[in-house]
Amino acid sequence: MNIIETLPKEERPYEKCLKYGTEAMTDIELLAIILRTGTKGCNVKDLAIKLLKNDEGAISVLSLTHLSLEELLKINGVGKVKALQMLCVLELAKRISKTSFNNTTKYNTAEIIAGFYMEQLRHLEQENLYVMFLDTKCKLIKDKLISSGTINQSLVSPREIFVEALRCNCVNIILVHNHPSGDPAPSREDLKSTDRVKNAGKIIGIRLLDHIIIGDNTYCSLNESGQI
Repeated sequence: MNIIETLPKEERPYEKCLKYGTEAMTDIELLAIILRTGTKGCNVKDLAIKLLKNDEGAISVLSLTHLSLEELLKINGVGKVKALQMLCVLELAKRISKTSFNNTTKYNTAEIIAGFYMEQLRHLEQENLYVMFLDTKCKLIKDKLISSGTINQSLVSPREIFVEALRCNCVNIILVHNHPSGDPAPSREDLKSTDRVKNAGKIIGIRLLDHIIIGDNTYCSLNESGQI
């Protein structure tokens, strides 16, 4: 008999969720419902605990955001189906966060811009640089991933940015990238790259409004800090 079945019904994840709702569930119980089943010798709640433990041994949902498909498959009890289920849930969470912003949103404050990208970028283990292409009213025409890796002068290409800017007839642009360390303070390279893009934009009449650096649930605006 599965160990879960020996628990009182009100303590079993499915039964508890049906009776009390998702809000009453712990992180372990929510993940257990998504996983559905455990394996021989490891019930589904124990498997959930194993997945949620971070390097310090504490239970944290953020642990899931750092696991790749390959790393998930190395965990005993996690096969391809369970691994893909978890990755899809995490991706849905990111997309839900972004879809709360609609086509009428004006990206004219650092808070709004950071909110748009926070869940997408805050957990990444390498730096990703996005460019937002905006119209005259600061509404988003499109955004594009420009580089992935360490953000430096050689990777931030003004030419690539402004070719795309001219193609979509934008008037303003905003740079957004993350710091995997969680500290959004700009580096010397961040400031140099920002100046290069800003100066290139002046030549062709496209304004760099801001450069937002995303940390762990925090951000830095180079415009607000007077560095742009």
